[in-house]
Amino acid sequence: MTEQEPASAVDSDAIDLSVRTPAQRSRTFTGILVNTALANITTSYLWYALTFWVYLETRNVIATGVIGGAYMLLIALSSISFGTLVDRHRKLAVMRFAAVFTLVMFVLAGVMFLLTPVEALLDLTQPWFWIFTMIILIGAVVENMRNIALSTTVTILIEPDRRANANGLVGMVQGLMFLVTSVLSGLSVGMLGMGWTVVVALVLTALAFAHLLTLRLPEEVRAAASDAQGGFDLRGSWAAVMAISGLFALILFSTFNNFIGGVYMALMDPYGLEMFSVEIWGTVFAVGATGFIVGGALIGKFGLGPNPLRTMLIAVALMGVLGAVFTLREWAWLYIVGIWFYMALVPVVEAAEQTVIQKVVPLPRQGRVFGFAMAFESAAAPITAFLIAPIAQFWIIPYARSSEGAAQLEPLLGEGISRGIALVFLVAGLIMIAVALIAFLTPVYRRVSASYAQAGVEEPESENAGTSSTS
Repeated sequence: MTEQEPASAVDSDAIDLSVRTPAQRSRTFTGILVNTALANITTSYLWYALTFWVYLETRNVIATGVIGGAYMLLIALSSISFGTLVDRHRKLAVMRFAAVFTLVMFVLAGVMFLLTPVEALLDLTQPWFWIFTMIILIGAVVENMRNIALSTTVTILIEPDRRANANGLVGMVQGLMFLVTSVLSGLSVGMLGMGWTVVVALVLTALAFAHLLTLRLPEEVRAAASDAQGGFDLRGSWAAVMAISGLFALILFSTFNNFIGGVYMALMDPYGLEMFSVEIWGTVFAVGATGFIVGGALIGKFGLGPNPLRTMLIAVALMGVLGAVFTLREWAWLYIVGIWFYMALVPVVEAAEQTVIQKVVPLPRQGRVFGFAMAFESAAAPITAFLIAPIAQFWIIPYARSSEGAAQLEPLLGEGISRGIALVFLVAGLIMIAVALIAFLTPVYRRVSASYAQAGVEEPESENAGTSSTS
């Protein structure tokens, strides 16, 4: 493919949009979106519960940082393969495979929890903790294959001028996932324990798979002809990204958000769990997660404007502001409000990237492009999580809790037992603001914006050509 190829090029023999009306395709997309939401809720519920359980039992931020970082690292290592599979196979088949795999892994986790003493599972010096954690994380990571497939179904089922809105609905559903899982995970660990939490996850995973079997996607006659090779087509993924001018820069821009996300991943739960009980923290995080729903709903209603990249960078800068100020004082209301506004901005960043890719990348390569983007962006969070967790545990937190450190930080960060974590958030937020503002000044920002605008001009002509070829 070259940069001159039609932006919306698809395999017309594989995709037949004349089978059903846009309204019927939209209803099918809603069914797929709801099913993916149930699967995401289930895996996130178990993942959050694992994080809460480990921290409450060990009071070790290194353990929570490693869990969060390992999750993102596994996504980074596997996303190229996920994207390759999505390009080579029908989308529903990929989703069903991911659902079965996740179910099997959660069964193994349940068996291991039943057979292994809790003391052994919580001993970080023994292999059982790491095996149990990896089984759950691998099951949750493979479920992410469905999110790549979901992004390609937007291209198949949704009209081009409504894709930004559809991506906003995806963000809204992800916000619902945060809301539900944060409440359920906290209550589940606090009231049921980890064993019954695994049982609940198993039941929900089985229900999601059963519902997935009832869905149909007749527009996808067969998998679109693809040049994807093997099960890990890194070369093809790279070629697909580099074939579109400025696309790699877009992925870099999206990665900005993930650097500060790694800090939050490692330290947000410990900060909240020091301030609240686990049951209350789950509810507090759920209140903050309603911002995710509101942000996604606003995109679903109004879209992202004529330049999604500009909207993305503004959102990233605002997220940096929030990260710098929402722990300046150890006030519960400030933390909750900061989380709410931060969550409201996350769907903007994600929907902007998805909308651009869906417009400028042909369907037979979208799986690998989405997979490459997920791999690249996910790698940023574990780098910061793995670095910041031990630094915070051994140096920053002890310094902030010492009499000398507390006195030095008090004018800026006030008083409280979590001033060390607040200091990390402040520095990370300031870095985020600077990076986003600098990105606005780069020539590549102007090139990506121009490429998106040009694709919007070419799209109607290529769509008319595609319609005549299938009629």
